[in-house]
This record gives sequence, C-alpha cells and structure tokens, in this order.
Amino acid sequence: MSGIHPSAIIEDGAQIGQGCTIGPFCYVGPQVRLDDRVELKSHVVVTGDTWIGEDSVIFNFSVIGEIPQDLKFGGENTRLEIGKRNRIREHVTVNTGTEGGGGVTRIGDDCLLMAGVHVAHDVQIGNRVIMVNHAGAAGHCIVEDDVIVGGISGLHQWVRVGQGAIIGALTMVAKDVIPYGLVQAPRGELDGLNLVGLKRRGVAREDISALRAAFRELSDGDGTFMDRAKRVGEDANSEYVRRIVDFVTGETDRSFLTPGK
Repeated sequence: MSGIHPSAIIEDGAQIGQGCTIGPFCYVGPQVRLDDRVELKSHVVVTGDTWIGEDSVIFNFSVIGEIPQDLKFGGENTRLEIGKRNRIREHVTVNTGTEGGGGVTRIGDDCLLMAGVHVAHDVQIGNRVIMVNHAGAAGHCIVEDDVIVGGISGLHQWVRVGQGAIIGALTMVAKDVIPYGLVQAPRGELDGLNLVGLKRRGVAREDISALRAAFRELSDGDGTFMDRAKRVGEDANSEYVRRIVDFVTGETDRSFLTPGK
C-alpha cells in the first residue's frame, strides 16, 4: 500500500492493492476493493460493493458505486464491477445494480468515460468503449465492445448498442443499434456503417464489402426488418455480418433503429 494522502478516509474492510494512489479528500467505503496501481486523484468517492481493476485512474469529484437513482431500489445488496486500465474523468457517476436488473453494473477494460458521464444501474459496458462528455446510459443498457457514444447523447433504458457502433453527439437513442452502425440526428437515425472505425481497426476489405451489401439488404430488401436480417444470415460468410444477424435475432426488450428511421 502506498501513496495515501493523510486527508483521505479509508474505511475498515476496504481492500487496497499494491501501489495504489489515493489523493486528498477521497473516500473509500468498507466494501470497496481496489486492485494494484489504481489511482484516485482527489475528492473521489468510491463506495458500495465496488471492485475496480488494476491500473484504472479515477479523476476529481467522481462518485463511483453509489446506490441507483431508481425509486424501486429498496436497499438490497448489489454490486459494481469495473475492469482494468479504465480512465474515468471528472464528475462521472456510476451506480450499482438493482435486484430486478441482475444486481450488478459492469464496465469492461480499457474504457474512457469523459467528464460528466453517467452510467446507471445494471448497465453492461464492454471493452474499449468511449463515452464522450456528459453522455449517459440509462438503466439496463448493454453497450458492446469498441462503441463510441458522442457528447451529450443519451441511451434510453434497456437499449442495446452493438459492437463497433458509433453514436453522434447530441443524439437520443431509444431503440437498439446494430453492430457497426452509425447513428446520428437528435432522435437517433441509423445513417449507415461506422466505416471509419472499421478501417481503423484493420477490418479486411472483403468484410467491409460484405457489411455494405448486408446493410443495403437491410435497408431496401423486401419484408420486415427481421425478415431481411434472417435472409442476410442465410448467405453470410463474414463473421462481421454474422454478428449483425445474431444481434438482430437475439433477445431484446426494444425494437431496432432501421435505416432512415
């Protein structure tokens, strides 16, 4: 244990890993576990049944692991799990889960939550997710790997955002977003594919071509959106296309954003 400022309050029972740094006026609750080399800058509150993975950094005035902002919450014992190498910037709030939503809020590895971001109860966030300033994910949302959520954007409760999708700034997303989708406009319209993100990740040209063909079929084919997705799946040879099909045909509590809607 090292680098704990004398003004910090560490409650009995808290588990502090090797090489952690806890700055001035931080509070660490009795059920908190900080793995090795976690850094809390200053005036950070970490409370509740909360685990934070190694090499994560939490910046000033963030509140991590407080109870949900859900009027149905009755004080039950729920958790928050945050993975490794995350950067959680100033004034971020992340709540624990609720009994009715599975009991645990999760954030994966290598995420960046910029200033003012809110992650509500029972949200499940994957790896390498970026949430830009003042974006929010309401209760029970699922945000898969490599997603970017633009500034001052909101995800309605129960929404799923598929792997590699990008949400533009100032966007309200009230329906599920397919993997690799590009969503923008105030009420969230599916405008295409996140081609820039795919190219940056080195996705092969043939997979990008297959994704484009699949998106055209989803946009303009006959039948319902689900019918079109199933038809795309019958001919899918690309793992990226297959991921979209599996996402669309999987369980959901919401409908889907469809092209132009």
